[in-house]
Amino acid sequence: MRIVFTTAGNDLEAALDPRFGRAPGFLLYDTEGGATQTLSNAEATASGHGAGIQAAQTVAGLKPDVLITGHCGPNAFRALQAAGIQICQTDARTVREALDAFTSGRLTPATEADKAGHWT
Repeated sequence: MRIVFTTAGNDLEAALDPRFGRAPGFLLYDTEGGATQTLSNAEATASGHGAGIQAAQTVAGLKPDVLITGHCGPNAFRALQAAGIQICQTDARTVREALDAFTSGRLTPATEADKAGHWT
């Protein structure tokens, strides 16, 4: 399974960023081999509008099964769902904490966005 996390870090000990569209970057984790890959979200964070949709396009290009983040706005949520990506929201402090919550079944897929658009 491929899982993407919102973060500014490069490993599982990094802080989980609570923002989806304005997160500094993403960490892709492959549960089968434990491999990680990081990707910058600088283009979306520099954007005045549409950061969530740009970030959703970036994440969709990684072809994950699941996105784990703190919060997700409505436009990004719809774009991620259209790409077939499950979205789980958490208040975990680190990527590892969020991963542990997911793998132990404490996170369930969200059914709707939990933030209005255009928040920072």
